[in-house]
Amino acid sequence: MKALVVDYEIARFGAALIASTLRPSTPTRLGPLKLKELPQADLPNAEWVRIAPRMAGICGSDLATVHGQSSRWFETIVSFPFTPGHEVVADDPNGQRVVVEPVLGCVARGLSPLCTACADGRLGNCERITHGCLEAGLQTGFCCDTGGGWSTEMLAHPSQLHPVPDELSDSDAVMIEPTACGLHAALAADVQPDETVVVIGAGTLGLTTIAALNRWSPPKQLILAAKYAHQQSFGREFSTACAKTTVVCEPAKLIRVVRSTVGTHLLSSEGSVHPEDDPYSRLSGGADVTIDCVGSAESLRTALAVTRPGGRVIMVGMPGVQTVDLTPLWQREISLTGAYTYGTELIQGTPIRSFDLAAELVAAANLGRLVSATYPLTRFPEALAHASSSGSRGGVKIAFDLHSPDYPAAPMLSTRKAARR
Repeated sequence: MKALVVDYEIARFGAALIASTLRPSTPTRLGPLKLKELPQADLPNAEWVRIAPRMAGICGSDLATVHGQSSRWFETIVSFPFTPGHEVVADDPNGQRVVVEPVLGCVARGLSPLCTACADGRLGNCERITHGCLEAGLQTGFCCDTGGGWSTEMLAHPSQLHPVPDELSDSDAVMIEPTACGLHAALAADVQPDETVVVIGAGTLGLTTIAALNRWSPPKQLILAAKYAHQQSFGREFSTACAKTTVVCEPAKLIRVVRSTVGTHLLSSEGSVHPEDDPYSRLSGGADVTIDCVGSAESLRTALAVTRPGGRVIMVGMPGVQTVDLTPLWQREISLTGAYTYGTELIQGTPIRSFDLAAELVAAANLGRLVSATYPLTRFPEALAHASSSGSRGGVKIAFDLHSPDYPAAPMLSTRKAARR
């Protein structure tokens, strides 16, 4: 089997970090990611099965890893060497198309009784991600025992597999996992009909979050900060039910736009020539909820600046190591909540799996069109470079297409169904 593999080699991570600093959109061949021929992996236990990826997305957390920019927080909850790829549509042993719910919780690890988080349906908060029949790994794609979607074969527990409806293409299906993340964040925000919501960032997470708000909890006013024209266009389209007012602006204009939209005052340092550029500028009031889908120091600072006292900030984008002045969090009594992965959501008091809701939303909003380009594994440097600069190149989601003629189908896939495009 062919697979892209991340080895834990300090020198290679260092080379990747230096290269990404000098040329942010160009992953280096000296980095930790290598294309290898691997032997077939052993199944963790008799319940597990082999599946063959058809398409696998490239996520921001994947890019942080190959760029050498991941937080050291992850060191104890991943295991090396691992194959990345957790946004996966694959064929199971019966030729059925499935999407992988990558969280490696108690059920997948063969642990009983379930931890409190898994029992409550909060799979992303599993307390035992270093226990059971697997090595450490918070998700498939970060565990040496499971493999990942950037390969021609990987392993999965049946509890992780969701059948793909025939009407969904592979591009639709590969969007189900990131859409589950976005809708989990949107529902965690607990937006009320009379509230004003700001969304910072309109990449994959930002757009799927907006689509989910539009479907399940449209606010009174939605303000989107999006850098590129195509992101702004998608943002407007996906927010058609959001409300009496939807305003889309460039990130640099967000403070000014929130001020005029909600009717509040700008507070800035004395003598500031351009108050919106002052790092200590903020609004006296602001949005009720701000959803940060970027995860940078600048986006978090801006989120705190545009959220009213007593408001809520939801962090969806993976922040990594950032330096941010948290005085406004304290002084304005703003709540800061992380939104990681998915599990079970409550819709009008009824528990529903995030992936079921995500599949519905992908179909309803035609989110498969956010897949802008696909690449074979052999062209992984190009694929990662494209994913790293997809916004500036007019794209959103970049993925690997495992149907490339570079790699013949594995024997186990000889009965796979015809590709559904």
